[in-house]
Amino acid sequence: MTRALVIIDIQNDYFPGGAHPLVGSVAAAERASAVLVAFREAGDPVVHIQHVWDAPDASFMRPGTAGVEIHPLVAPAGDEPVLRKAEPNAFVGTSLEDTLRSLAPDELVVLGMMSSMCVDSTVRAASDLGFAVTLVHDACAAPDLTFGGTTVPGEAVHAAFMAALSGNFATLVGATEVTGSRP
Repeated sequence: MTRALVIIDIQNDYFPGGAHPLVGSVAAAERASAVLVAFREAGDPVVHIQHVWDAPDASFMRPGTAGVEIHPLVAPAGDEPVLRKAEPNAFVGTSLEDTLRSLAPDELVVLGMMSSMCVDSTVRAASDLGFAVTLVHDACAAPDLTFGGTTVPGEAVHAAFMAALSGNFATLVGATEVTGSRP
């Protein structure tokens, strides 16, 4: 069975001190790092996605800032492709589909940030395109969100999006299920 790892938007702005910190971003990135190491050790392909928000009113992920850079815990190595995107869905305006089709994985393993936006959009699109998706739920993070005067804590936002994706669009697993025993 062949597999490919897609790491979505684990960028500096999502961490403490960044322009848009997420709830649990450090723990999620540490788990993502362990998954990345396992893929590299197995010789399985890795594709990095980097969101770049090139608009005058962009509040984060702005070009030329430290915040837009991929976090050191999951920094690309060697010839691992980095696909830059401007939309939540990593397939829109990028070569992601062509890249994945050329790799022909039986399983697409996805993790990253934000659970409620780019991870959700990309996982749904991958499923719609016929990819078998495994989502590493504990290697993803979400922000607190507000709607109708109610603030929903990031942990609840993350849980709601994982519940919606589970079974319908992806098989959800924890990082240790992908890495073996590595946390």
